[in-house]
Amino acid sequence: MSKRRVFDINFPSEPTSDPAPAPSPAPSTKDDGASLAEARRGPMATAISENAEALKARAITEQNIRAENDRLAHEFVRLKKLGLVVDRIPLDQIATSKLVRDRAVSRDPELEELKASIRSIGLSNPIRVEEAADGSYQLIQGFRRLSAYRALLEETGAAEYASIPAGLIAKGEDLQGLYRRMVDENLVRRDISFAEMAQLALSYAQDPETDCDGVEDAVAHLYGSAGRQKRSYIRHFAELLEMIGAHLRFAEAIPRALGLDLKKKLAEGDDLAPGLIQQLQASDVRSEEAELAMLRAFLSPGAGSGPTARQGVAPERTTETGVAKTTLRCSVPAGTVRCQARDGRIELAMERDFSVIDRYRLEGAITAFFAALEDGDPPLE
Repeated sequence: MSKRRVFDINFPSEPTSDPAPAPSPAPSTKDDGASLAEARRGPMATAISENAEALKARAITEQNIRAENDRLAHEFVRLKKLGLVVDRIPLDQIATSKLVRDRAVSRDPELEELKASIRSIGLSNPIRVEEAADGSYQLIQGFRRLSAYRALLEETGAAEYASIPAGLIAKGEDLQGLYRRMVDENLVRRDISFAEMAQLALSYAQDPETDCDGVEDAVAHLYGSAGRQKRSYIRHFAELLEMIGAHLRFAEAIPRALGLDLKKKLAEGDDLAPGLIQQLQASDVRSEEAELAMLRAFLSPGAGSGPTARQGVAPERTTETGVAKTTLRCSVPAGTVRCQARDGRIELAMERDFSVIDRYRLEGAITAFFAALEDGDPPLE
């Protein structure tokens, strides 16, 4: 009979204060593969991964920078088109050959006033220029301002007049648009003459790069913002310059009414323009007053064939019931005006509905009419 071994097992009646630590759980089979890969890879793999992440972040940053640069470039072009980007451009880098100018600065009576203003307060309105392919600039607007700066630099030698504030216009704007910029700016100035506007229209029509069909088309494009009547005057002056313009020294001094009269009379016969040209060549006039006197003398009765341009028939002075009265017909671009004048009364009649004309415009026309009677010469529009 075998001997039985007995083991004593003691069960504590109360839990101990320091229980045995729980065994660590076995690794889960569901852990992310990346975690396992991270645990397995060495230092070289870690460096390559970090470098790839850095390159990706850099590419995103560079893409954002390019997008911002593109936005700023488009905004810069937009501002240039508006002429709002201004810089100081050296005078010797600005050329005036791209556009035919409509100003005769050599005889500009207001240039001295502009120079005095620039000396006093500086240039308040920058010129407009377009950058050329060679890095120089072509003037678009501000011929008088540029001329004033050049004159001031020549007179004073001061460095402040060696460069001029200029708005930079974006490259590539069509030639017609550039001409309109120049013309519209000058239309608001009341001293520009009809002869100067007409000469620009002629030059524009003759420029092969403008694709213009003729003077009428040129006037319609360049002076589209002007009134119909004003465009009509410019066309008449353009025709006058085509007839005798090359032989006039002071065409810009011709008043509107005189120019219209000359054009109308010269159109009455093919021999009249050559006759007037001979007179101009033989006289060798040296002043505006002398040339204007010769042109007015040409319009006087007996200076040519047919009636004067201002009068369709010679004025008649008759007496009706003892009251002296003058009657005449006057040809204007809008038609023929019949006029009767007597003591204290003048009547004008033509085929036109004057009731549709704005009251303030009528008041201005009447005021200009009586001012012309006092001055002896109609004012320019």
